Amino acid sequence: MKIKILTAIITLTSLSSFTKYESASGYSAVTEIQSSEGEALIKKEDCATCHKIDKKVVGPSYLDIAKKYPMNDKNIKYLSEKITKGGSGVWGAVPMSAHTAMKKDDAKKIATYILSLKK
Repeated sequence: MKIKILTAIITLTSLSSFTKYESASGYSAVTEIQSSEGEALIKKEDCATCHKIDKKVVGPSYLDIAKKYPMNDKNIKYLSEKITKGGSGVWGAVPMSAHTAMKKDDAKKIATYILSLKK
């Protein structure tokens, strides 16, 4: 019985998360799916070496990035290019290494996830 209740709660929670971004901003459930994929890609890549969600390590926290760049196509493109090409000077003297082997679509999903964290 407890398993059925837990399953129902998890199902309802996951269904409600798809409407959160659609009503709060101009982005649809597609953005939510890309965000989930972006979070999984971050865990798979070496991102955690330099970044954390809520605190600065070597590079800025994901929340700080989300605060600086509003969610729009221009910023998603900009950040996805930063991920693949690397760069320096925006957040300090330490350069971000390039991730040239990463697919552009995966970098876009990561950028979308990071920008979706804005509160």
